[in-house]
Amino acid sequence: MSTLAHLFPIKILPEDIDFMGHVNNSRYLNWVQEAVLEHWRKLAPPDAVAARAWVALKHEITYRKPAFLNDADVFATTVLESIHGARAFYETVIKRGEEVLAEVKSSWCCIDAQTLRPARIGSEITAYFFPKSD
Repeated sequence: MSTLAHLFPIKILPEDIDFMGHVNNSRYLNWVQEAVLEHWRKLAPPDAVAARAWVALKHEITYRKPAFLNDADVFATTVLESIHGARAFYETVIKRGEEVLAEVKSSWCCIDAQTLRPARIGSEITAYFFPKSD
């Protein structure tokens, strides 16, 4: 079961470019983090957003093609695949138009913003991400 895709537009900045003239590999992970967190803030209720934070546990990334400074129409499509306890599992694909630049599988741990300890994602919040179809 997965949620609807969340589109995250990407603007490539001069500081994203490495010594080889293309986007540095580490920037892709920043984009994934930004896309996942935006997805959370967009769908979760405001009280849940205020009370919880996310930390990355694992990223598995496959780079397909490089991105460059003047590239347009670059975006990340992120999909929440599942939630188990305090963990969330995402798949993110970064594209330039229809061309796949990178594919990322990542897992995240939800934490309580006050205690910084793992915080279970209950069904009342999960329902915002996996709505029942009519």
